[in-house]
Amino acid sequence: MQLETYISDLLYRYECVTVPEFGAFLTQKTSATINEATHAFYPPKKTISFNEQIRQNDGLLAHYIADVEKIPFEEAANQVINRVKSLKSILTQGETISFDNIGALKLNEEGNMLFEPSYHLNYLTDAFGLSQFVSPEVTREIYKEEVEQIEKVIPLTVTPEKRKSRPYFKYAAVALLALTIGGFAASNYYVNQVETHNQLAQEEATQQLETKIQEATFVIENPLPAITFNVTKQTGNYHIVAGAFRVEENCDKKISQLKAEGFKARKIGANKYGLHQVAYSSHNDRLEALKALRDIKKSHNKDAWLLVKNLNN
Repeated sequence: MQLETYISDLLYRYECVTVPEFGAFLTQKTSATINEATHAFYPPKKTISFNEQIRQNDGLLAHYIADVEKIPFEEAANQVINRVKSLKSILTQGETISFDNIGALKLNEEGNMLFEPSYHLNYLTDAFGLSQFVSPEVTREIYKEEVEQIEKVIPLTVTPEKRKSRPYFKYAAVALLALTIGGFAASNYYVNQVETHNQLAQEEATQQLETKIQEATFVIENPLPAITFNVTKQTGNYHIVAGAFRVEENCDKKISQLKAEGFKARKIGANKYGLHQVAYSSHNDRLEALKALRDIKKSHNKDAWLLVKNLNN
């Protein structure tokens, strides 16, 4: 199983992709940079790191594999376990593991994992279509030398008296400034055109990536009576999903059931398949959401999973 392919897919949408009993690949957004020596401009991107201390299974990777390969969740989880055993065996033999477009892993003398990230792929969808470029150096000194040569040829504009009475160079400076502003305006127009093109391309890429996101569906054979509670409206982009229902009435009954059990359940809208989604709770903090997800999977529902989405609360 090409585990790195599934990890790579998930890194576009998630900040943490955990490989159970192996470690977690983390992403962090970095701003655009400039190399002053080479005059190279680099777009913003996601930098990748690896933490072997994060090994708790959150179900994200196995759910995604099960959804893509159309296999049961348990079978996907077993495939991940077998692949991890193989990876550990390779590392203990002193070899290096290379994950395409992610990075390379190996063990140091103390037995700890060393990670060298790959820079071939930018996982920041906001920077889709952007690439590095080199800008020519601005040669202001050359223009200064040209002005000095003109002063030698036309001495009337060199003397202090003439400069005070006939500010030719003041007019020349104004004309040069006007030309520069015109150049900046044309440059901004070009940049705006490029940004528009990149935005359209980004939206198309995001739409294609959406087709690979997992769904969890629950069936309630004996729905409970509907109960209404007045609660404080939740906010946050991290949602712990309890299930998705084609019939909205079952969705409401599931919410009532979870609230009766003490959860801050609510609807989080329909997904692309038209299924009404129910969340145990929503959180502003990612680490807080992951902790709550682990507790729910351990004590209530092992198939719960984390959805990262802005609901415009």
